[in-house]
Amino acid sequence: MATKPPEFYLISMAAELLDMHPQTLRKYERLGLVRPHRTLGSMRVYTREELDRLRLIKTLVDGSGINLAGVQRLLSIAEVAQRLRPLVHDRRPARAADLHRQMSLEIEALFRLLGLEDPN
Repeated sequence: MATKPPEFYLISMAAELLDMHPQTLRKYERLGLVRPHRTLGSMRVYTREELDRLRLIKTLVDGSGINLAGVQRLLSIAEVAQRLRPLVHDRRPARAADLHRQMSLEIEALFRLLGLEDPN
């Protein structure tokens, strides 16, 4: 029977899996790029989703040469896009007005993140 990979990783294991220094993970937490859970003893615990996010951050920094401020901006834009995705695909007519309002708010947030004025 195959063993199931762990769901949670302590900072030392996460750093080793990502080939990053634990101090880098702490820095990313201070900047708000990741939010690891804490044990009762205040040890950082990372989920697989957070490891995926850290891999993306590493790719953006090391592979694309984007600084951490740029990474923060890109991740914020991606979060807005993720919130927009289900709104775009919702075709229920009874929700049309509510969907329009939600989409307008998200698009305004996107313009703010991009440093652009809303054209309307």
